[in-house]
Amino acid sequence: MRRIFNTAWFCLFTASVCAQEERNEWVQQRVEFISEQLETEEIDLTHVTEQLGQYLDQPLNLNKATVEELESLGLLNEVQINDLLLHIRQFGRLISIYELQTLKYWDLQTIWLVLPFVRVDDRFDQLHVSLREALQQGKTEIFLRYQTVPEQKAGYAQMPDSVKQQSNKYYAGNPDRYYARFRYSYRTNLSVGITAEKDPGEAFFQGPQKQGFDFYSAHAYYKGGKYLKAVALGDYQVQIGQGLNLWSGYAFGKTADVTNIRKNAQALKPYSSVDESRFLRGAAVDLAYKRFGMTLFASRKKVDAAVLEDSLTDGFYNFSGIYVTGLHRTSAEIAQKDQLTEFIGGGEIRYRRRNFTWGTAAVFQGYDQVYAKAIQPYNQYDFRGRQTVGISTDYSFTWRNMHWFGELSRTSFSGQWAALQGWIIALDPKASLSVLYRNYGRGYQTFYNAGFSEGGHTQNESGLYIGLKVRVHSAWTMHAYVDVFRQSWLKYMVDAPGNGHEFLFQPTFKPSKQLEIYARYREQVRPKNSRDPDGTVTETESVRQRNYRIDMSYQVTESIRLKSRLEFVTINRPSNTPEKGMLFTQDLVFRPKKFPCDISLRYALFDTDSYDSRLYSFEANALYVYAVPAYYYEGSRAYILLRYTFLRRCDLWVRYGAFLYADRKTLSAGSELINGNRKRDVTVQFRVHF
Repeated sequence: MRRIFNTAWFCLFTASVCAQEERNEWVQQRVEFISEQLETEEIDLTHVTEQLGQYLDQPLNLNKATVEELESLGLLNEVQINDLLLHIRQFGRLISIYELQTLKYWDLQTIWLVLPFVRVDDRFDQLHVSLREALQQGKTEIFLRYQTVPEQKAGYAQMPDSVKQQSNKYYAGNPDRYYARFRYSYRTNLSVGITAEKDPGEAFFQGPQKQGFDFYSAHAYYKGGKYLKAVALGDYQVQIGQGLNLWSGYAFGKTADVTNIRKNAQALKPYSSVDESRFLRGAAVDLAYKRFGMTLFASRKKVDAAVLEDSLTDGFYNFSGIYVTGLHRTSAEIAQKDQLTEFIGGGEIRYRRRNFTWGTAAVFQGYDQVYAKAIQPYNQYDFRGRQTVGISTDYSFTWRNMHWFGELSRTSFSGQWAALQGWIIALDPKASLSVLYRNYGRGYQTFYNAGFSEGGHTQNESGLYIGLKVRVHSAWTMHAYVDVFRQSWLKYMVDAPGNGHEFLFQPTFKPSKQLEIYARYREQVRPKNSRDPDGTVTETESVRQRNYRIDMSYQVTESIRLKSRLEFVTINRPSNTPEKGMLFTQDLVFRPKKFPCDISLRYALFDTDSYDSRLYSFEANALYVYAVPAYYYEGSRAYILLRYTFLRRCDLWVRYGAFLYADRKTLSAGSELINGNRKRDVTVQFRVHF
C-alpha cells in the first residue's frame, strides 16, 4: 500500500511539473474537448479560454475556494465539490495537494485534470480587493490579428460601387478579417477592454463603414466587494439557472463528460468575444447580503433585422426576422444592420445555504417595432408582438453523494412553460450516474436561452437523458449516455411531430499521463422530411447516423506529442442512397523547452459521399482563434502553426493551412464560389502583454 501511495505521489509531482511547462497545452486540450461537441465551424470560446488562463496564472486556493469558484472551473461536478468542502469542514484546511487523494469521489484522473488550475496554500487569499489595488497590480494585453483566404471568390470581383449597391452578389469590402483587442485585468476581479473586428467582405474605413471596424465592443467590470459583489458597464453577459429563461453566451449540453450535465451559471461576467449577438449592452450590478444575492441588469442595443413598412398604416413599421450572423457584406446585409432596437432588463434573487441554492428571476425583452414574421405551419407558435416577460425559478441541492437541480420557466406571450429536472449521484467512488428530464412547450420561447436540448432550441421538446461513468480499472474508464427525445409539434424541415434518440459509448485507456487512447461509438436518430415528396403531404422519416472513432494521444518526449485519429460515419435514410465518410488526422506538436518557438503540424485525409456525411475536427490555432472545420468530399488537408515568443512579453503566431480536393473543380457556390480545387487560409497574430 505504501508503495502504491508513493507512486501516486510521484505521478502527481510529475503532473505538477509538466503543468508549469505546458500551460497552454492544458487550456487547448480543454477547449478542444468542448468545441468538438458543438459540431459547427462558427464558435467563440473566448470566455472559456480566458477563465482557464486566469486560473493558470493565479491558481485557485482550495482552502478558501467558494462553491461558485469551484463551479467556474468547469472541471468538477457538484458531488466532487461537496466532497472537497465537506473534507475541509471535518478535518480542517488541506496541508498538501497530495491530500486530494484521500477524497472519496476524486480519482487520480480528476486530480490530474484540475492540478494546473488549483493550489493548496496556508495563506488566505484576500477576500475583498480594492479598486486601487486591482489597478496597480493588473496586467495588460494587446492583440492584433490578420486572417485571409488567398483564393479569389466570386463575391470579390471588381465591380463599380453602383453595381454592388444594386446587387447582392458582390461584397463591399476585401476578403481579409481584422481583429484588435486591448484588455487590462487583475485576476478575475477587474477587467477593462475594447475589442474590434471586421469580417471578410465587410467594408473598412470606406463605403458603408466609415468608422473602420464593423463591430466594436467595450466593457468595464469589477468584482470583489462584500456587498457590491460585481458591477459591469458596457458589454456583459448574464446567466440564470439552467439557461431556460436567460443565458447569454455559449452553453454546452451533451458531451463525453456524461456527469457534467448541470450548467454552472455565473450571474455576471464581462464580455470580450466577437459574437455580435449573444451579449447584453448597458449596465448590471450583483449585490449580496449575508446568504442572499441579487443581480439587476438593463440592456439596450441595436440588432440586425428585416424591417418593413406597413402598407396599411403610414409610418408604421414591423420586422419579419432577426439576423444573428453579424455579417454586413452585401447590400441586403448592410440594409439590415442595426434596424431594430432591443431592450432587455430584469433581475434575479438568490439564496444560498451550504449545499442548497435557490433563485427566482424575471426578464423583460422588448423591441421598438412589432415582430410579425410570416406564419408557417412549423412556426405558428413562435413569438410575435413587441414584448414578452420570462419568469423562472431554479434550485440545486447536494446531500452526501447526490445532487439535485432544476428550473421552471414561463413566458408571458404564450403562457407556456419549460421545465428541467436533473439528478447526479455517485453510486460508488468508481461509478457516477446522471439523469435529466426536460419538457419545453411548443409555444415557449425566449431569445436568449440555452437549456439542455437536442435541437439547440429550448422549445418544442421533451426528453430523458441518462449518463453513466465507470472507472473499471485505474487505467480504464467507460463513458456512456442515452438520450430519448420527442418533438410534439412541427419544426423546420420536419413537417410532423416526431421522436428520436442518441446513444454514445466511449471506453478510455489511460495507463499514464503520457498515453491516452479512446474509442467512441455514437448513434443519432432524428426525424426529417423525406426527400421523395409525392406533391401532396410531405412524409417524415428517421435518419440514422453512426459515428465510429478511435483516437490516440502520446507524449513521446517532454517536447514532442503525437495525436492520431481515425473516424468513420454512415448515414441511412429511406429516401436516399446510404452515405459514408472517413477522416484520418495526424498531428504533431513540438514544444522544445529551451527554444522560444512552438510548432503544430497536421496532415489529414478525408473522403465523404456528400456534405451530409461531413466530419468535424478541432484544429490548433492562435490564442482566441477557434477552428473546427468540416471535412467533406474527397481530398487532403494540412496546416502548420508557429508560435514564437520573444522579449519575454511578445508572442507571434503564424498559421498556414490548405484544403486540396481530389474530386472538385470548383468550391462552394454563389458569392463564395472558388474556381479551382484548393482553398487556403492564413492567420497572423501578434500579442504583447505586460
